[in-house]
Amino acid sequence: MVTVTKYDSDVGEVQQYLVSSSGQMSLPAAVRHRWDLDEGGPVDVVDLGFAVLTLPLGEGRRLLGDLVSRDEHAALVRSLDDDPELATT
Repeated sequence: MVTVTKYDSDVGEVQQYLVSSSGQMSLPAAVRHRWDLDEGGPVDVVDLGFAVLTLPLGEGRRLLGDLVSRDEHAALVRSLDDDPELATT
């Protein structure tokens, strides 16, 4: 089950942050508060190759477990070819 929570703050806005020469970057205060990290703590980081995704601890493995490979997706789409309920005009 997926839980969706709406926030009135800057969720969804693109922001730029400085990465130090040692590779450090600060997680925004609003995110630390929302994720109950006011005193610090671990997070999950997923390297997507073209981007790095930072998630609350435990969410990275759950997210990756929910993803399907390109080949699996293509096979699913092919399996729907003969479904009349999905036919387009």
